[in-house]
Amino acid sequence: MATSKVKQIHDFGQSIWLDFIDRKVISSGELKKLIDEDGIRGVTSNPAIFEKAISSSSDYDQDIAELSKSDKTNEEIFFAIAVKDIKLACDLLAPVYNEEEVVGADGYVSLEVSPFLALDTQATIKQARQLWEEVGKDNVMIKIPGTESGLIAVQTAISEGINVNVTLLFSLERYEAVAEAYISGLEKRAADGLPVNQVSSVASFFLSRIDILVDPFLDQNGLGELKGQVAIASAKTAYQIYKRMFSTDRWKKLAEKGAVPQRLLWASTSNKNPAFKDTWYVEALIGPDTVNTIPMETLQAFRDHGNPASSLEQDLDGATKVLESIKAAGIDMGAVAKQLEDEGIEKFSKPFQQLLDAIEKQK
Repeated sequence: MATSKVKQIHDFGQSIWLDFIDRKVISSGELKKLIDEDGIRGVTSNPAIFEKAISSSSDYDQDIAELSKSDKTNEEIFFAIAVKDIKLACDLLAPVYNEEEVVGADGYVSLEVSPFLALDTQATIKQARQLWEEVGKDNVMIKIPGTESGLIAVQTAISEGINVNVTLLFSLERYEAVAEAYISGLEKRAADGLPVNQVSSVASFFLSRIDILVDPFLDQNGLGELKGQVAIASAKTAYQIYKRMFSTDRWKKLAEKGAVPQRLLWASTSNKNPAFKDTWYVEALIGPDTVNTIPMETLQAFRDHGNPASSLEQDLDGATKVLESIKAAGIDMGAVAKQLEDEGIEKFSKPFQQLLDAIEKQK
């Protein structure tokens, strides 16, 4: 049998994670099949994914009914359910995590703190610690929003040995700040005499949402030919920042102690513009030491007609010119990133509230 096109991406140094989880995909054996046949090497979740899973399925009714007998709040009931799924997925991915040559390179399952805490540093830190303990698996990653408030939470969690998936990144400046938070967290850990070789992190750079917001401005400024390219240009530039930050003498001191770089993860990779191929964001950013988390429909599309080839460092000059062109046209990417961050928090907060309401109705 021919090797899956999705699996072939790994030949170019990129790990493919699945941006989806529910009880059925775990219990039916489908996730195990995706790991074995398509080489899926991790799983990410978010409040919207869980809201859809719990609201559209009876798989969770018994758990909700049982947990409702306690004095748990609706949010505590949700996290109890989510932790159960995350644990099961962690166990399925444990063989990937424990691969002898690269222990801890992959095999992670991400669980996000409440989106209601996105702007509350101390509450985020508290919940990150709590979820880390409740899952109790070496291959769980706690998702923390890369908001300004989240930076200290990321640094603190890393310094305490908690694996972190930093989410909702839209700007190059914020990405660099997140990488700095990761390095600083490891430095604090090393200064405290604690091991740095068992901590892992990814920085989730969101793609399609950038183009959805920017593309109409391109038309207005006579730059229609750049539609669908701004997010990719930003991601390629972020990768160059990654290479710079994780090759300094400062970083090498940590690497000598076994620290591993915080990989860039491409998120929001399902193309929303029918003018472009449905595998647009996957094909454009395949390269070493990166992760791409893709929803089920994008995985199926790539399996069917994707082109696995090294592309991440192709035409870097072109990427620079794209960003220079939009800056010259007066498009403020800082403002774009701020709007997308605010909308991102809302996009996760709304389904989270719907999820809590659904639990209330089922109690």
